[in-house]
Amino acid sequence: MKRFLVLAATHVAMLAVGFALGIYALPILIAPPAPSTAEVAAQAAAASFKGRFRRDLKDSDALHWGEGEVTVGPRSIALMGRLAPGPDYKLYLSPEFVETEVDFNRLKPQMQRVGDVKTFENFLVELPAGVDPARYTSVIVWCETFSQFITAAKYR
Repeated sequence: MKRFLVLAATHVAMLAVGFALGIYALPILIAPPAPSTAEVAAQAAAASFKGRFRRDLKDSDALHWGEGEVTVGPRSIALMGRLAPGPDYKLYLSPEFVETEVDFNRLKPQMQRVGDVKTFENFLVELPAGVDPARYTSVIVWCETFSQFITAAKYR
């Protein structure tokens, strides 16, 4: 009986590890090709605002981070940099800079959801029609599935 319990426990533990690795690896495996440096640079040239994703934000950690220059233009938001891979990333514009899940959830009703982030090295996300980035100050990457703060940048 003891042997059965040990085998069951080790198999359940390995199943949990495999599931966690699958959650981490699947977004990487299904991600579309990242925009090239030239594509991001072209969008950045037309940008009105610039900010920076940093790894040292309060709720960023080894699995949830972003780094690089973010540019906000009249039609799109671009990142020249990297994000920690993960599922279901969404890009938001916020009226205030936030760096914690608590602050994100407090301000979420005042934020504008821009779109999905599907690549982890460089990204380009089109702004929805009628969205004026000058009405906001910050851009935030948020994981909807796990309600997890990834990163943020103040651009004005």
